[in-house]
Amino acid sequence: MPDAAAPPPSLHKPRRRRLSREEKARLTRGSLLNAGCAVVAAEGYAAAAVAKIADQAGVAHGTFYNYFEDRQALFDELLPYEGLRMREAVERVARNVPSGMEREIVRFEAFLNYVIENDGFYRILYESEIFAPRAHSAHMANIVEGYRRTFGRAMREGWMRALDARQVDCLIYQLLGIRAYSAMQIHYAPDMAARRALRDAAVETYRLLTGASLKVSPEAGA
Repeated sequence: MPDAAAPPPSLHKPRRRRLSREEKARLTRGSLLNAGCAVVAAEGYAAAAVAKIADQAGVAHGTFYNYFEDRQALFDELLPYEGLRMREAVERVARNVPSGMEREIVRFEAFLNYVIENDGFYRILYESEIFAPRAHSAHMANIVEGYRRTFGRAMREGWMRALDARQVDCLIYQLLGIRAYSAMQIHYAPDMAARRALRDAAVETYRLLTGASLKVSPEAGA
């Protein structure tokens, strides 16, 4: 006798797990932050009305106020939120590079690539100093503290000159100045080819400057 026919596969798709209330709230809040980034990137903080942000997020206007007291409350979170994504993108590239000056060069290039690939990041970052100063301060504190850890480790491992705490902070802000103005130059370049050419030139110049100022000299005996 022929084998009995195998039962047909189920015609019903498996049910997707229903999200909990907390998961839905987290997703909605994330959608509003992403929408805020998109609207500010396109139009600036001054034009980023609550209605525009809610529409961009695909939620009712009143829903916005379930998550943020007003638009300033959202502004105060935008840059740390977007800054975290930037830092994660940079570290994904840099973590595969051995410690030393080359890792700092790679971080700098990855930052400029983020500026190139995320056109609105520059506007979110530099308008925040006026429209969301608390967010700007929080973002800068995160960046500075990351540099302090990096340079502390670098001095302990001997690939960077020994500096006191005040010198370290001065160096950090000088390097941040290089980042800021390189990002500005790239942001206002006329086209993608010009941006990439400026990035390459900036990275090579950064290599020369930091190699001269940070690298331990043979005479240092490190």
